[in-house]
Parts: sequence; structure tokens; C-alpha cells
Amino acid sequence: MRPILLGVVAAFFFAFTFIFNRAMDLSGGSWIWSASLRYMFMVPFLLMIVLIRGNLRKLIQEMKASPREWLLWSTIGFGLFYAPLTFAAGYGPGWLIASTFQITIISGSLLATLFYETIQTSSGQISVKGKIPFKGLSMSLIILVGIAMMQLEHMNGLSLHNVLFCVVPILVASFAYPLGNRKMMGVCGGRLDTYQRVLGMTLGSMPFWLILAGWELTTGELPSMEQTLQALLVAVSSGVIATVLFFKATDYVKDNMGKLAAVEATQSLEVPYALLGEIVILSAPMPATASLIGMMLVVAGMVLHSYVSRVKEVKSVLQ
Repeated sequence: MRPILLGVVAAFFFAFTFIFNRAMDLSGGSWIWSASLRYMFMVPFLLMIVLIRGNLRKLIQEMKASPREWLLWSTIGFGLFYAPLTFAAGYGPGWLIASTFQITIISGSLLATLFYETIQTSSGQISVKGKIPFKGLSMSLIILVGIAMMQLEHMNGLSLHNVLFCVVPILVASFAYPLGNRKMMGVCGGRLDTYQRVLGMTLGSMPFWLILAGWELTTGELPSMEQTLQALLVAVSSGVIATVLFFKATDYVKDNMGKLAAVEATQSLEVPYALLGEIVILSAPMPATASLIGMMLVVAGMVLHSYVSRVKEVKSVLQ
């Protein structure tokens, strides 16, 4: 029960990303500052954690060994993931961004052929090219239906321009996040723990954020004190607290596929959390019935996809 509770609490803190990104946009804050400040604020917190754990030297050695890979995949995994999400916040409510981003489950599955996985055979371990998990994707169709219902409802009264500026950036982010993180895990080769890798990727993506921030400075626009505080809250809640809680939950059940599936499924709660947060904090209106049904389909699709994927893994282990 404890891992499930940790997962539920982690989803709660992850949801603040979507709520505060929307709040910063509504208050007139630049999406560039919303994105770059979050990662700048994450550095000291993550650095403190890695230092306390005594793992900083090992991380520095790894980054020096493959500087180009760290720069490239960190920029994709963090930069091209989070910048589009903050940009999309200007064209849709947080709950819609959170719901649509769940398409990353499908995007991640479609990227499977770009990676190799290690399997155990009677003659030992071998590496084989990944295959698209079509059975799991069939469950993901429920997610697509839910997203389509919400986006169609969102289109009412909006131009095609606004809709595309909401959907396309989220699609980019949904592919960039799993691609960058998986490639970076391959570069690390299991030699770094989660905290080291997240800090390393934050540092690796920093040139991207500094370039964006420098570009915004040329316009003469500085972040307000309110936006700076909200970006700090996102960095602490989502970048530190949620990440630590979620990975702690998965560590508890990493050897039990059924329980691991349950923990992963708790992240679907980001969607209703984001909706409730916007209603309470931003006084946002309740979505229409079609959007609420679509939201429930997204959550159900995530849960089913997680369980189907884990059942398949258990069967492959037993065979």
C-alpha cells in the first residue's frame, strides 16, 4: 500500500507543473522564462541531493567521458520536452495539456524500434532490436479517443491556428521526453543512479536554457517576481519532490511487475489533479461533459496500457 500512496502523492506534485504553467501564462509571463527558470532552479536542489549521497565525482567523470552525448540527449529529453509544454500552456488549460501529454505512452512505444533490449536465452543474454508492442498500443487507442474528445471540445470557438499551437508542441514533447531519456540511460549504462542522471541531464540541457533566456533578455522582458516564485514552486514540486517520491515508489516494487504496474498507473491521476487545481487555484470553469468523458478515457487507457505491458513482461520472463 505504501508504494501506491507514494505514487498518488507524486502525481499530485507533478500536476503543479501544468497548473502553474497555465497560471504564469494567464498573468502575462513569458513561456521562455517559465521553462528556463524551472531548470535553473532545479540545479541547486539536485546538486545538494547528489552531494549528500556522495555521488557527484562519478557523475562528473561520466559527463567528461561523453560530453556530446550528454549535451545532445539532455537537450532533447529536457529542452525539447519542457519548452514545448510551456509554449502550449498559452493555448489551452492545464488539464487539457496534462491529458494530451499522456500520448507520450504511445509515442514511447513507437520509438521501440530505435533501441535494443537485452533478453535471456538458454545460451545466455543477447541484444535484440526492440519491437513495437502492438498489444499495448491497442489499449492506447482508448487514450487517443479520450484526447480527441477533449480537443474537439476545445476547438469550439477557436481558430485552427490556436488548436495547432496547443497540439503540435505537445506531440513534439511526447516524443522528445522518452527519446532523450532512453538514449541517456543507454549512455549511462547503469553506472549512475536516478538522481545523478537527472542532475546530469539538467546540467547538460543548461546551454539550451541559457540561450533561450538570453534571447528573451534581448527583448528587454524580465520575469516578474510572481513568475519567478511560481517557477521555483514548479522546480521544487515537480522537479524534486515528485521525482523523488515516484522513483522511491518504483524502487519499493521494482521486482514485482504487478505492483510496479499499479504504481505507474497512479500517474494517470495527474489529469484530475490538474483539473481540480485549476478550478481551485485559477477559478477555471468546469469542462464540458464531452471533455470530462474524454478525461476519464485517458485515465482508463493509461491504467489498462500499464497492466497489459506488465503482463506481457511477466509472461516473457516465465517463458
